[in-house]
Amino acid sequence: MLTNYLKIAFRNLSRNKMRSVIHVLGLSIGIAICFLIYNVVNYSNSFDTFHPDADRIFRITTLTDWGEGGNYPNSGTPGPLGEVIDTDLSGIEAKGRLYTLYQTLVADPENQKSFGRSDLVTFADPGFFEIFPRKWLAGNSASALELPNTAVISETSLHKYFPGSQPQDVLGRELIFVDTDSFPAQITGVIEDYKQNTDFIFQDFISFASIATEEQKEWFGIHLWGSVNSSSQLFVKASEGKTKDSLGEDLKPVVSKYFEKETEYATSFFAEPLSEMHFSQNYSNDQVSKVFLNGLIFIGFIILILAALNFINLETAQAINRSKEVGIRKTIGGSRSELIFQFLSETLLLVVLSSAIGMILVEGLHILFAPYFPTNFRIEYTSILNLGFYLAFPVLLALMTGIYPALVLSGYQAQQALKGELQKAGKFSLGAFLRKNLTVLQFATSIAFIILVVVLQAQLRFVSSQPLGFDKEAVLHTSLPFMSDPNDMLLLQSRLSQESSVKGASLSGSLVSSTSLWTSDAAIARDSADFEFFVQVMNVDSAFVGVNGIPLLAGTDKIKSSDEILVNRSFLNTTEIATPNEAIGQEVRHADQQFRIIGVIDDFHSRTLREDIRPMLMKTEPTYFQTISVKLQSDQNLSIAKENLERIYASIYPEEQVSFAFLDAEIDKFYREDIKIRNVLGFACGLAILISCMGLFGLSSFTIAQRTKEISIRKVLGASFQQILILISREYVILVGVSFLLAIYPAYYFLNDWLGGFHNRIDMPYIIYLLSGFGVLAICLLIVGVHSYVASSNNPAKVLKSE
Repeated sequence: MLTNYLKIAFRNLSRNKMRSVIHVLGLSIGIAICFLIYNVVNYSNSFDTFHPDADRIFRITTLTDWGEGGNYPNSGTPGPLGEVIDTDLSGIEAKGRLYTLYQTLVADPENQKSFGRSDLVTFADPGFFEIFPRKWLAGNSASALELPNTAVISETSLHKYFPGSQPQDVLGRELIFVDTDSFPAQITGVIEDYKQNTDFIFQDFISFASIATEEQKEWFGIHLWGSVNSSSQLFVKASEGKTKDSLGEDLKPVVSKYFEKETEYATSFFAEPLSEMHFSQNYSNDQVSKVFLNGLIFIGFIILILAALNFINLETAQAINRSKEVGIRKTIGGSRSELIFQFLSETLLLVVLSSAIGMILVEGLHILFAPYFPTNFRIEYTSILNLGFYLAFPVLLALMTGIYPALVLSGYQAQQALKGELQKAGKFSLGAFLRKNLTVLQFATSIAFIILVVVLQAQLRFVSSQPLGFDKEAVLHTSLPFMSDPNDMLLLQSRLSQESSVKGASLSGSLVSSTSLWTSDAAIARDSADFEFFVQVMNVDSAFVGVNGIPLLAGTDKIKSSDEILVNRSFLNTTEIATPNEAIGQEVRHADQQFRIIGVIDDFHSRTLREDIRPMLMKTEPTYFQTISVKLQSDQNLSIAKENLERIYASIYPEEQVSFAFLDAEIDKFYREDIKIRNVLGFACGLAILISCMGLFGLSSFTIAQRTKEISIRKVLGASFQQILILISREYVILVGVSFLLAIYPAYYFLNDWLGGFHNRIDMPYIIYLLSGFGVLAICLLIVGVHSYVASSNNPAKVLKSE
């Protein structure tokens, strides 16, 4: 029986080639996109799920509210919280502390060998391995990190630092970790590398107790409740029944107990589930935004639904062509259930064929959109989840798309089907009603996508064309070794400035525009009292303003001493200083020190255009310079100039790996997520239009074919092609009009929310809404017009000869 059904199904598909091609192409695109998104979602949600009791592990985060200065969430916590959280809170089974390091130099003193700088080094306490157990190749978790100046290394580090050694052989060996200070540490344990997906990428763990002196505690900022650093991370394992909300409530008394009530800011602590850490600030940087991921899921469903609607639309429209087949089969004893099974088997054959083609398309899509996926994302075609997708998804899709057409076809009465009396004149037709509404949904989706893509593109073009207040062209930058010798930094600056291709070089704590943000309080005398406010602080040298092309409004930009500062125009507006010249010489209190304004610069965008420009002061602290920026002369060969800069850098810091990057590329990263959204929506828009056009092509071809005799009669009676086109197109114009009305609100809702995130934004371009609707209408009329022209070109004598 099944073989017979499949034979009939194959013959029907072969007989209706255009219909089959439309179905297979639409469904294969939808299946390929769903399979790819399915794998991305599984991959993104697979991080750190393997830890025991992962659902009870939380990271404590901090929110600092500066009032008008804004809210600043931070994945770190004050150091003292890690000391008291298990005693001040009930329901904490274990706590684990990390303090992540950056660009730490690792060396083997015994063999006088340096292994370069690493971002995979962290301080950790014994509780960390209690919450996140590891397989120990040597040593044990209970005592490995208890004492100061001890360290645990991973299997990868073992092979890197001591090639050919066994784990037990390296216990007691010494490594030196150089950050702000030198931390000699004896190896007390070796752990196996994680094989699963994890954000805990660290290879070297120094005992937290190694931060022993007051100077070290002060430098790392773990001695004060008011110091919050994203490097200082705190994890807890809660008891059964604890949730993130209940932990958040439990943390409120901690704030009341340890924080002063009368302060300029308010601090709150929150519990972030381990499952959410991958979608926020994490250690691996191999992440995908939760918003972007949810957007992918939504787009996948939209594309698949459009393809399914195409199938349902065409099958119900063409049901009349198979009415006699249904009548004959029912007459000779066929039951309705057998007919339903027959039509579903045809659908399943189409879906299986589409799935096979879709799997081929997957790799092409994976390559095409590789930059949009997590760095280490791979598709495991033979995984259990994917095997389940291959088996379950085609069946579910076949039922979803085939059940309604099968019910319609199998529901015909044998006598009426054989006579062709399927619908009486003037009687309501559910099939026609559904076809129109399904077509409306397809057009509405296409119009909404077009509006979204065009407006997103307009906003991003607007952002890229806005003046930033500084010159970003031909500026290169790179990082300096952490806490480098100031003499070496000055030597590097001097050597670079002497290059013929270089216009100027500047040392600073951060780039002129970056994601970095240092905010603090400031006060200035106004009338009889001090006026206190919040400022953005930048650490710069005397060349910074000139190298970055920031306009100077008054005074000088040459900061020569630690008590001199520059301020921007927003600083004057906030403090109500009338003119830049009036500000020169005024005293400003900041960080419990007095500073004197020596210059006023114009406002510039030190961060993304999503944010307003803050009041700013620039001061100089040479010890903490972390960046060097170089402005090139005009008409330089950028590639050769970059190589020369890197050669000079390597001559002064031979142990460092250096690569200069362009400032404008760094600024472009601000909008990388928005560009991803625009491009993905653009691709989805193209697919939505393609699928809708294919559906319209098949549907209009069929419906116009049903009206061929009517068209011929009208031609005989003197109707012109224009009159016939208007007659046929009128229905489609109404459908597109209804689609346009349905598309407006969803598009407006999304765009208004997205544009609201930009301080500098375009006005809502309502004209684009109308143009998008007219664009879809033009495409629709073009397809219908082609079919109408073909139908009206037929010789009426041949069409009507049977009458």
